[in-house]
Amino acid sequence: DEMYALGSNCSLCLGLGDTVGTFEPRRVDLMSKKSVIKIAAGSGPHVCALTSNGDVWSWGHNTYHQVFWNSSTNPSSTPIHVTSNLLGKRVVDISCGSYHTLALTDEGEVYAWGQNNCGQIGSGSTTNQPTPRKITAGIGTRQVVAIACGQISSFAVLDTGEVFSWGYNGNGQLGLGTNANQPNPCRVTNLNGVVIQKVVSGNAHTLLLSDDGTIYSFGSNTYGQLGTGSKSNQTSPIKVAANLGRFIDIAASHYIHISAAITQDGKSYMWGQCRSHSITQPFETPLESMHDVFASFAIPAVSYRSVELSSSPSNRVLDSLSQAFDDQKTSDFIFIVEKKPIHVHKAILRVRCEHFRSMFGSNWEESSKGELEMTQYSYPVYYAFLQYLYTDEVEVAPEEGIGLLDLANSYCETDLKLKCERLIRNGITVENVAMLYSAAIRFDAKGLEDYCFRFALIHLTAVVQTDAFNRLDETTLKSFITKAALNGAFRH
Repeated sequence: DEMYALGSNCSLCLGLGDTVGTFEPRRVDLMSKKSVIKIAAGSGPHVCALTSNGDVWSWGHNTYHQVFWNSSTNPSSTPIHVTSNLLGKRVVDISCGSYHTLALTDEGEVYAWGQNNCGQIGSGSTTNQPTPRKITAGIGTRQVVAIACGQISSFAVLDTGEVFSWGYNGNGQLGLGTNANQPNPCRVTNLNGVVIQKVVSGNAHTLLLSDDGTIYSFGSNTYGQLGTGSKSNQTSPIKVAANLGRFIDIAASHYIHISAAITQDGKSYMWGQCRSHSITQPFETPLESMHDVFASFAIPAVSYRSVELSSSPSNRVLDSLSQAFDDQKTSDFIFIVEKKPIHVHKAILRVRCEHFRSMFGSNWEESSKGELEMTQYSYPVYYAFLQYLYTDEVEVAPEEGIGLLDLANSYCETDLKLKCERLIRNGITVENVAMLYSAAIRFDAKGLEDYCFRFALIHLTAVVQTDAFNRLDETTLKSFITKAALNGAFRH
């Protein structure tokens, strides 16, 4: 639980208490044992750190009081606890623009402070804001679930999936259909019926990711960073790469003109300013991480968010276990599924799973056999389950997720159930959400049940017209309607 800094100490941004830069990591003493979970930085630079208990600390450039308020605008060489108007609040996310900061609380409130020359604070004026100020214009008392800062602009995603933007709009990066700056939050246009989950901001462009895995872009397009196939700016959201399947994550950075995304099947794409070239449409890369995409293609090489490092030396035991799975030479038992063999080791299965501990005990006939045919589950599902016991990883197509969830529930594998729920969430659509909601109830997957319900509630008009919804059993249907009514679905 330590934080270290290295590099240039411009504006005292390293937080070390002195003015000296360093080529070697030095510990930031004031942040020791504070359980930092996120770091964000502006262009000054000023730096903000968020701790696990919801506290915000800041240091560095302070010309616009984006770090702290006093009679001076001198930079701070050590972290300052930001308490003004945040005392008693638990902050769950932070984001930094060039010279302003946003903070999101666990109650869905957004606070902003710092430079406000283009209205990026959302106060209705262009007067700089020296202390955190709660944003209410446009948003009101509705709950915000995600925030992002552009260089001189700000964004918020509501729990309804609506997106609000404010601040500088010279390139159309607010997505409002104009190029006029906005001092108050305004709802992004042309997204009727679209539920947004995430927003990221580049140097002068914006990307949105919807709950059905569609990317939208708008703003500056000088280097093709919108992914539209041209270099024309867009002032309203436009779909990107609809033919490439479902996307599960997006990324951009203030410092460059690159966009990146990851699909559901793990493919990474980039577009925009690729070194000396302009890539105007998403280009598939051979890389597995968006950090690698930015490191490989951006000039300068940057990270799109904080890089989390952990000590993870090669574990020869785990590596050996992983390599032993389905190894015919070392196995002592075979499962036959759909006439295909899966080679395993009884000792490993007994250690990892209570079901197999009983199966290979003295009271089961299978304990004395060398193979067993399984007919209850498909080959991909059972293979993924056995592989999970060796690797602790789930590698199965999302469409097989329900079958694996069924197996995990039957075998009382709680951790596997949670992994299956996360996998299934990435494949939810209007057409299958009712079926998945019913399955989540049947398999006692409470987290998935709640997620499916919220998704269905937002897309209710379309969901009730699907075959899956019409096939819901009477008990599940009545329960869903009652729950939807309690959540205000039929108040009009």
